[in-house]
Amino acid sequence: MTAQDGPDHEQVLAWVERVATFVSEEWGLAPITGRVLGWLMACDPPEQTAGEIAEAIGASRASLTTNMHLLTSIRLIRRFRKPGERNVYYEIEDDAWSKVIRQKLAAFRAFDQLAAEGLRLGWADEAHTARIRSARTSIAALADVLDQGARDSMSDRH
Repeated sequence: MTAQDGPDHEQVLAWVERVATFVSEEWGLAPITGRVLGWLMACDPPEQTAGEIAEAIGASRASLTTNMHLLTSIRLIRRFRKPGERNVYYEIEDDAWSKVIRQKLAAFRAFDQLAAEGLRLGWADEAHTARIRSARTSIAALADVLDQGARDSMSDRH
């Protein structure tokens, strides 16, 4: 890859490593999972065999297989064969990141319902419910921001 074609291979690998760190620290997944995601977001061509991915990120085939299974089972990447070929390829699903966002939002909604249940336990005074109400207020504020962003996005399209 030349400078005019984009970043050099070392820059890409450094970025992939930052993705791995983020995925590990923020989502609690193994760093190799983040490396796979980072690589599949940046690689050319966008579809890669397990061997190509393993070589690119310096992973063993065994650890890669486990993580590929995880990522395909949660539908962040897809597994497929090209017509007439025996190789199995992997690529990021087109809607992978909207899936991540929807899953996180669903978790917040579920926690909001759990917090609502906590408020109905029959506390003697509001001091006992302040932390629970704080959680619900924060979740509602996030929902408002997301709703406003969706409205802004829709008005930008028209």
